[in-house]
Amino acid sequence: MKLGSRMPTRILVFAKAPVSGRVKTRLIPALGAAGAARLARRLLDHTLAQALAAGCGTVELCASPDFSAPDWAAVPLPPGVATSAQGDGDLGARLARAARRHLAQGARVLLIGTDCPALSAVRLRAAAAALADHEAALYPALDGGYTLLGLRADHPSLFTAIPWSTAQVAALTRARMQALGWRVWVGEALPDIDTPADLLQLPEWLRETANLVTAGARG
Repeated sequence: MKLGSRMPTRILVFAKAPVSGRVKTRLIPALGAAGAARLARRLLDHTLAQALAAGCGTVELCASPDFSAPDWAAVPLPPGVATSAQGDGDLGARLARAARRHLAQGARVLLIGTDCPALSAVRLRAAAAALADHEAALYPALDGGYTLLGLRADHPSLFTAIPWSTAQVAALTRARMQALGWRVWVGEALPDIDTPADLLQLPEWLRETANLVTAGARG
């Protein structure tokens, strides 16, 4: 494939509806169900704002459940954000389906979640720019996963038989890309906010929003 910089970019943001008791469940022991949902909502708002500020291309919320469901009724989106349904299947199936929908139309894609407040507009732009001369771009997560996967090419091995939510995800994904002979741009490792211990990585403005204290984050 000839690489270049003229392909459009689509930022695909994967998120669950921020409903109390059904989102960020691993944080409920530290924050309570309502606090975990409140943090999820702020992380969603922050992620969409950074994706729009990056100015890389269209931002699309890949929602679970479908954005037309009542769970999303109290969650207005910023102007210009497109929506789609994640659909069925494991994380790999859902990521692959969303990515291929746009890769097949000649676009580049940045696949992200909402768990990494450090994934700023500047970092999103850097990953998008890297796809001008790399088949893939990746920001690893400190826990061994990844916080962003950027693609301008497709291969089923990237999303099948991956042990999701384990420390092997990023390394295995990179190994499969290298086996394909792809050029892969890798950014710095960033923290995901998944567990009570991760709450210590929150920026102060999010810590205050979630009504966190250091002792509570360690509990």
